Amino acid sequence: MPAGTDNKERTPLTVLLIEDNASDAELEIAALRRNGFDVRHQLAQTREEVSTGLDGSPYDLVLADFNLPHFKGMEAVEILQQKGLDTPLILVTGALTSITAVECLKQGATDFVLKDDLSRLSPSVRRALSETRLKQERASAQAELAKKVEELARSNNELEQFAYISSHDLQEPLRMVAAYTQLLSDRYRGRLDENADKYIAYAVEGALRMQALINDLLAFSRVGRDGGEHKPTDCNAAVEEAVRNLTAAIRESGVIVTRNRLPFVNGNQVHLIQLFQNLIGNAIKFRKGTPPTVNISAELEEDRWQITVEDNGIGISPEHREQIFVIFQRLHTRDQYSGNGLGLAICKKIVEQHGGRIWVESGGEGGSIFRLTLPAVTADRTFGDRHEAFAAHSAG
Repeated sequence: MPAGTDNKERTPLTVLLIEDNASDAELEIAALRRNGFDVRHQLAQTREEVSTGLDGSPYDLVLADFNLPHFKGMEAVEILQQKGLDTPLILVTGALTSITAVECLKQGATDFVLKDDLSRLSPSVRRALSETRLKQERASAQAELAKKVEELARSNNELEQFAYISSHDLQEPLRMVAAYTQLLSDRYRGRLDENADKYIAYAVEGALRMQALINDLLAFSRVGRDGGEHKPTDCNAAVEEAVRNLTAAIRESGVIVTRNRLPFVNGNQVHLIQLFQNLIGNAIKFRKGTPPTVNISAELEEDRWQITVEDNGIGISPEHREQIFVIFQRLHTRDQYSGNGLGLAICKKIVEQHGGRIWVESGGEGGSIFRLTLPAVTADRTFGDRHEAFAAHSAG
């Protein structure tokens, strides 16, 4: 034991010692005690003794002679694995070739020490104990993380179910409120005093806004619930359908929507239509005075397509580029732009459901460039069945 070391400073160590030579066993224990270990040990020489010993109190360490008359030291590794124990095992042997030593380490031995150089034993033991402790801490952290992920997934699922059920069940009574407040407005406008007309208008506006919010919440909660399986889907057709759904807004705004040839991706058609519809609709809403344009293109990146939706609208400042994808986040007042702040949050959820990601950059001359990745389809229909130019604009 080093000078100045007392019992309080010793490191407790419980060892299963697989050794048939009593003198060698004493030398190994003495070497550990001289280097600050408070050793408690049990001797074993046969497979049965090793197996029974490991079934008893847990050991911090196994020290095993490589070759005993009735047992091979490496057989202890097999026993440890069968019992699901991560106890480190150090071979202590009289002779071991480098090839055999490497093979033993590959099979699960932690380290090896030669009996004629027991000065290496204590450092090897400390290193093995440290590595085992770190391994156990990592395993514990991973198990805790997996538990948290499972709890989070369950919580998110419950929240989505709550949002869906609540939004669905609220539709009918709110529809009645909106209908009757609208009826009051139509029937009694101008027949009551000015304040009454104003209050009824507030009620109508609030009911209609709540209906829009509930519809948006339903759309958000449906992503991942009713989409069905992912299969090869033509982005050209998804964009065309999205444009058809936005016909009125496109004609009113005068926006010109163009696309290059777009690929097939592994996705859900309903959700991809909604994705493109939200992105094009976002460009229409946040347009400038200049003639608005939207262009959609795609570029292959290994096993994914990066799809770009570029507009010449008002743009998004760098500090808000993450915020815009958060549910209910608005950068403008309702007096400036309508909406509830769910459109881009729905886009993000759809893209992530497809295993991709979405982000936004500034355009070269103002405007915004939305980029998103979607899984490619390993098929001959890389760019779909149609390759003609496409444009949608206000011309009727």
